Amino acid sequence: MYKLHSTKAADAVWESLPDEALREFNEAIRLACEDPWVHTEPRERDDPRDVRRTITLQHTVAALLIIEGPPLRWLYLRNLDDLG
Repeated sequence: MYKLHSTKAADAVWESLPDEALREFNEAIRLACEDPWVHTEPRERDDPRDVRRTITLQHTVAALLIIEGPPLRWLYLRNLDDLG
């Protein structure tokens, strides 16, 4: 399990999401924290091990960064955009 960290700006958008978008994003970020390599997409399509990742959903788009190295296992939410 990865520990989630986020920017204040991303937190503000997250807190303001409408109910449907919030449910969708909460589930996606929960899965991403379990295994970000499986539940996110690489930012650079030609490099599946790129630590810069995205989650693209119906209502939101998130930019993330995977940080690994003993003892760290973080998923850093850099940006969250509400598409509504």
